[in-house]
Amino acid sequence: MVSALIPALLLASVFDSPANLTPQGKIDELVFANLKRLGIPPANLCSDAVFLRRVYLDVIGTLPTSQEASQFLADRDPNKRGALIDRLLGRDEFADYWAMKWSDLLRVKAEFPINLWPNAAQAYHHWIRASIHQNQPYDRFVREMLTESGSNFRVAPVNFYRAMQNREPRFVAQTVALTFMGTRAENWPPERLAEMAVFFSRIGYKHTDEWKEEIVFFDPSKNPAPDAMATFPDGTRVRLAPDRDPRQVFADWLIAPGNPWFARNIVNRVWSWLLGRGIIHEPDDIRPDNPPSNPELLAYLEREFIASQYDLNHLYRLILTSATYQLSSLPKTANPAAAANFAYYPLRRLDAEVLADALCQITGTTEKYSSAIPEPYTFIPEGLSSISLPDGSITSSFLVLFGRSPRDTGLESERNNRPSAAQRLHLLNSSHIQRKIAEGPNLQALMQSAKSPRALATALYLTILSRFPTDEEMKTVEAYSQSGAAKGREAAIDLAWALINSAEFLYRH
Repeated sequence: MVSALIPALLLASVFDSPANLTPQGKIDELVFANLKRLGIPPANLCSDAVFLRRVYLDVIGTLPTSQEASQFLADRDPNKRGALIDRLLGRDEFADYWAMKWSDLLRVKAEFPINLWPNAAQAYHHWIRASIHQNQPYDRFVREMLTESGSNFRVAPVNFYRAMQNREPRFVAQTVALTFMGTRAENWPPERLAEMAVFFSRIGYKHTDEWKEEIVFFDPSKNPAPDAMATFPDGTRVRLAPDRDPRQVFADWLIAPGNPWFARNIVNRVWSWLLGRGIIHEPDDIRPDNPPSNPELLAYLEREFIASQYDLNHLYRLILTSATYQLSSLPKTANPAAAANFAYYPLRRLDAEVLADALCQITGTTEKYSSAIPEPYTFIPEGLSSISLPDGSITSSFLVLFGRSPRDTGLESERNNRPSAAQRLHLLNSSHIQRKIAEGPNLQALMQSAKSPRALATALYLTILSRFPTDEEMKTVEAYSQSGAAKGREAAIDLAWALINSAEFLYRH
């Protein structure tokens, strides 16, 4: 919990808002009613500074600039939080960040064991990002992946079938169930999985003369029996016509509004991505004996999502504008059920890519990336942000150290955000971080332009923590500067180093 990591003196003034906690809509009514029934008090609303940083990180994977932070904190408009959410949903970084998250799920990776190869991986990523940028309806997004045919270089959605370690129908069915139903079909009875696999038994793959290009297509010569039968996961049996692609039959069933898995899976995943855990937890382990912590909340989000015509931006906005999302990270109880019932915002370490970009943004430096797939097929532009990387095989030692997803299975658990001793030592002592702080042009310019030590400290707090320093913090900074331990630029570098190594910087809260 954040209270274990941040000095107690700062907690109330920095993290909590004095505003009354009142429901902002149906989400809050359902969450707060459930908490009341369980006897769990919800946390206070978070402060404006906390909300600002949180929503930037959760929506666009990017820190606010010091100017954006100071402008938001000075704004007295009571509706400024909702207005900020709308602005962030329209920014380019929104598409970059959510394309990164979908690329983890869809295994966008050129090298072993996925082996999409660079042309296909970059085409796939470009299509995913464009779909998010255009707010393509989710049902259409999924249907294109399930039913398209063509070159994996030119018809990007077919890479869904290429980005699998095993193309046997049974394994394809498992991947479809995991990705779009949030369930682990390998744990089903074998006959149930085999009956679903029939829908994916007529996928053909054909190489071309172009290096590593492959055509994915409906191959009617496979399993040509005129009375072939398949079974949907809900037990409904269907006869497959020999001249119709069974993938289309399955897609029609999957995206139908009455499907018990489709909308539930994605609203639960989005809730988990924004609030740290699913209403069904884990978000890719939906099964009868793993019930939702708040069934009414999950059902409400499903209905809203379907009624919106599968509009993901509507779903994001619905969750982000709720008081539940805007709760403080300081719980009012030690009851372990508080986390599962969303009584406070959970503390989470920054994703590897987000942390790398934050360090570069603060210091004005860049990262160097490499790929196991050699040039000229992998192009890595200078200064590309980590959240924008189009291919999981393009990486760096920093991203590996801080737990970036290897994109091998599509499981949420592939990403590892648990802190380690090696990570702490890297941030504390490595020449990589020390050079960024001491030589980064952004920090150098900030130090040169500040008119006083107090102004410099304020600028560093806004740049790194997205808030103004408290009076106590300012006294501590001034006392350190006057102690003789460090002077001028050296003291500023020490302060920047201390703030970057603080839990407040390294965690979403």
